[in-house]
Amino acid sequence: MTGGTAERTLETPVLTTTVAAPPVAQRERLVALDVFRGATIAGMLLVNNPGSWGAMYAPLGHAAWHGWTPTDLIFPFFLFIVGVTTHLSLSSRRERGDSDAALLRQVLKRGALIYLFGLVLNAFPFFDPEPGRAWASMFERLGISPVTHEPLAETIRLLGVLQRIAIVYVFAGINWLFASVRTQKWIAAGLLLGYWALMTLVPVPGEGAVGAQLLDEPSRNLSAWLDRAVLGSHAYHGTGTYDPEGILSTIPAIATAILGMLAAIWVRSPRPLSERISQLFVAGAVGMVLGLVWNWAFPINKQLWTSSYVLFTGGMAST
Repeated sequence: MTGGTAERTLETPVLTTTVAAPPVAQRERLVALDVFRGATIAGMLLVNNPGSWGAMYAPLGHAAWHGWTPTDLIFPFFLFIVGVTTHLSLSSRRERGDSDAALLRQVLKRGALIYLFGLVLNAFPFFDPEPGRAWASMFERLGISPVTHEPLAETIRLLGVLQRIAIVYVFAGINWLFASVRTQKWIAAGLLLGYWALMTLVPVPGEGAVGAQLLDEPSRNLSAWLDRAVLGSHAYHGTGTYDPEGILSTIPAIATAILGMLAAIWVRSPRPLSERISQLFVAGAVGMVLGLVWNWAFPINKQLWTSSYVLFTGGMAST
């Protein structure tokens, strides 16, 4: 009996159930971001190489002071993209299990490298010497400023385009790591309003007037005064009186990147695609209008990176 039972048991087919693995969620690729980034880079190449600088097509040059041209959109678009990619990169790494400490180290390391590259670019000896003067050697050129022909240690420009990108990226990354979406909105608003208050309500030392009365003067506003006081000979030599990527104007530039992060958060939200696109377009249009309205009191100005400029260019980037 036992043997027969064992035989039947061995002959009985074993039924197995195969459970299908759940499909891996596919992350949407932001094709619009790829197109926007490519168009921005193409625009940068165009405005940096407009042909003859003596007979340049006006839209390929920056506005002389207040106002804007298509060229004045390139840099804020880059910082907006920095905000978008910061959210995408950090959120992806967090989903893979990286700790906030590891993400913070990445942000600080990447920001330091970008800043260092900016310093190297400012010091790179790819320029001609003074008329009638021959360099003794390549090593002499390495230590001499191309503009002032003085030692770089005394004259190298500490800020610039890459340096601003680095600073903005670090602050945006820290903001993403430790602030909620609601807090990020308040931080962006505070940066824009605070910068407006500083530039318009605070008296400019040595001028006997508040900033609002001096916004039309490139060398007399509060931002220019602070650049001369802090940076001194390490400011931009092309103007001699202020740095277009100076200290104060970096504050609202951080808000530009935060707007990019907020746009990315909205686009990646679990809502219907048509709703995400249409509402981002509406938000961008509202931002442009608010920037144009604010322009009446705080003019759109790339070199000052005014709050109206941030809203206008951020809105245009969103649309």
